[in-house]
Amino acid sequence: MPKAARAYWKGFLRLSLVTIGVEIYNAVESKADISFRQIHKPSGKRVNYEKVVAGIGKIDTKDIVKGYEVDKDTYVTLDPEDIEAVKLESKKTIDLVQFVDAKEIDYRYFERPYFIAPTDELSGEGYVVIREALRKTGKVGLAQITISGREWLVAIAPLEDGLVMEMLRYAEELRQPEDFFDEVPGTKPDKEMVDLAVQLIGKKSGAFKPEKFEDHYQTALKALVQDKLKGRKIVAHEQDRPKGGNIVDLMEALKRSVNASSEKGASKASGTKTKSTRGTKKRA
Repeated sequence: MPKAARAYWKGFLRLSLVTIGVEIYNAVESKADISFRQIHKPSGKRVNYEKVVAGIGKIDTKDIVKGYEVDKDTYVTLDPEDIEAVKLESKKTIDLVQFVDAKEIDYRYFERPYFIAPTDELSGEGYVVIREALRKTGKVGLAQITISGREWLVAIAPLEDGLVMEMLRYAEELRQPEDFFDEVPGTKPDKEMVDLAVQLIGKKSGAFKPEKFEDHYQTALKALVQDKLKGRKIVAHEQDRPKGGNIVDLMEALKRSVNASSEKGASKASGTKTKSTRGTKKRA
């Protein structure tokens, strides 16, 4: 366990009569992101904000309550006591109530991942049993967890030597796709073009290696900050960008893509073979 790791939640994971102690840790590192503050340029000091009301002016923080808008400029106000009264009691137990095939869960439901670790050696045995049972069946466990008075829907699945918990969105949070796909043609696509696209996908298929992808915006921002710190003149850092064109003939574009992919693959294979032959001669 990393020394800096701090448990986000502590409690129990339960499968029927099997209950084990667990700790939940954030699986996402957000420190790498660059965030900005608004600064008053002449003084270099940070800008502060005053709370004001139109027609009244500056107000006291103690006079602010939360409100839910039921109509334009019409709100139902709620006091802290009102909100506290409806908060759910933290049960400190994650009950696995249903199991589904992982592929059944729509990508839109996934919100944020967390690691689940056993609290101690005693909990470890039950932990690995649940992990292996999920792995063997290809299922993920669904449950609800209460954190800070809010109830979350979660999915729990095996990940390498442990378990990962993914917070899920509720169905009512998702927009309906048919509202956005009404301009998608209803006609059946040309079979030859689909076959070409399938070939292209096949040639570009491989193992998922996210470390190969770089956030170029964050990289450029960090370089910009370093330039500023060193007092250098700011220059635009070159970034590789796809050069697009107005492709009219879809069939021709697909054929070119497949041919280009084949040539690239052949070139790589040829280079590997040449390298191997040179190595053999050198050893002889």
